[in-house]
Amino acid sequence: MSERPAATETDPQPPTAAAGQSLPPDPDAYDSPRASQARARGLAAPYIAGGEDPNPEATRREERRYVIALVVMIVVVVLAGFVLGIVQNLLGL
Repeated sequence: MSERPAATETDPQPPTAAAGQSLPPDPDAYDSPRASQARARGLAAPYIAGGEDPNPEATRREERRYVIALVVMIVVVVLAGFVLGIVQNLLGL
């Protein structure tokens, strides 16, 4: 894991995000406890970008659909095992 040194007078570029894009200044995000801990562990950027969901209600609806799909898939897999076992016994395999 390579560490990028802090910006100096000869290097006016601020630290960048993981994707190589420069992070805009955000004093609130910089001062957050989460960003301070990440910098103490070696984060090259001044703060952790993202993490705020702009539309949490839409995200919850989407997650509910995924949970329902997951439960349906689990039920199908379990029932398929029983059905295949019964068919195997009926066929005498």
